[in-house]
Amino acid sequence: MGRIASIASRPLAASAVRDAVPAARVRLQNIDALRGFVMVLMLLDHVRETWFLYVPVADPVDARTALPAVAFARLAVSLCAPVFVALTGLGVFLFRSNHTVEETTSYLVKRGLLLMAIEVFYLSPIYWTTTPTFWLQVIWCIGLSMIALAALMRLPRPALIGLGLAIVCGHNLLDPIHLQPGNPLYALWAQLHQRDLIALPFGAVAKTTYPVLPWIGVILLGYGIGPWFLPHVAPEARQKRLLALGAGMLATFLVLRGINVYGDQPWFVVEGSPLRTVMSFVSLTKYPPSLLFLLPTLGVGALLLVAFERVRDSAVISALAVFGGAPMFFYIFHLTVLRILYHIALAIWGQNHGEFFGVSSYNWVLVWYVGLLVPLYFPVVWFSRLKRRRRDIAWLKYF
Repeated sequence: MGRIASIASRPLAASAVRDAVPAARVRLQNIDALRGFVMVLMLLDHVRETWFLYVPVADPVDARTALPAVAFARLAVSLCAPVFVALTGLGVFLFRSNHTVEETTSYLVKRGLLLMAIEVFYLSPIYWTTTPTFWLQVIWCIGLSMIALAALMRLPRPALIGLGLAIVCGHNLLDPIHLQPGNPLYALWAQLHQRDLIALPFGAVAKTTYPVLPWIGVILLGYGIGPWFLPHVAPEARQKRLLALGAGMLATFLVLRGINVYGDQPWFVVEGSPLRTVMSFVSLTKYPPSLLFLLPTLGVGALLLVAFERVRDSAVISALAVFGGAPMFFYIFHLTVLRILYHIALAIWGQNHGEFFGVSSYNWVLVWYVGLLVPLYFPVVWFSRLKRRRRDIAWLKYF
């Protein structure tokens, strides 16, 4: 929202200021609202991982055995990481439009290193049981992607878009390359494209849950569409471009998935079960994200940006924008709350599903999810208002 203030501070006529400020607010609020929307979806998956972890979910989902409710919920939350990483790239472009290359580079490197440190020194330890495991998940991945963008940002925008497309569309060609521990490039490849374990000193291990190469492509493409969101671009023109982009990505997904030869593991017909056949068709690989995983998720994200911009003065959009205005705070806060609740339940009732405590059905996951939305909302409101009120506190902008 800092860009709104910058627009209002320019020497414009009073009528121009009145027109510019609401337009900027709508233009930027829809970005925060989409970010908030995917974070609300993300909560559902994290609640499942807290109370229903004893029911394994493969990647991609096994259409023959997975609970349909879990499979389709997993499909919905697939939006989260691609949309969030793309919006990170878009946000960097908007930041860059008001700052020098050097200032933007410094911000990206500092925030990237901070995110990686939070993943390693806080988020991973709260999940430790016996073996110290550093889960290099989405926050680590976004941090690395931001540092990569800082290194590449001086390239011309067409080159960044071309590189992003090459990575997103072509990285599945690298799938057959599988290195073994002991290979000098194993640790690097495990972080780039091969989801695997890396042995660390003192018996610790690192799990590369989010191999970063495809996500670098996504953040570059998010940066690439940044000019569409500059103040001089008419909302109608921006929405037309986003609609064409979103529809084109969804159409490309349907064609490639129908051909069934590239971009993900093949889908299959489950005899006697149209539902599970559909599940097979939409079960896509997230770790690392396949081309066919990214096409529909980013395509839907583009369409949602249009929908959120068109729904003006909506209480729901405003509430979602609050979540999206403090993403790092919400991420750390809700995971901390879930771990505390889990350990309280474990201390009271003990392990009731193997080594885990868990609820008896997925319906209880949904109950917990709905029940947590409002209690988690109010601390995020407080922090969002603190960020706006105390712009003199530099570190707040990193959350």
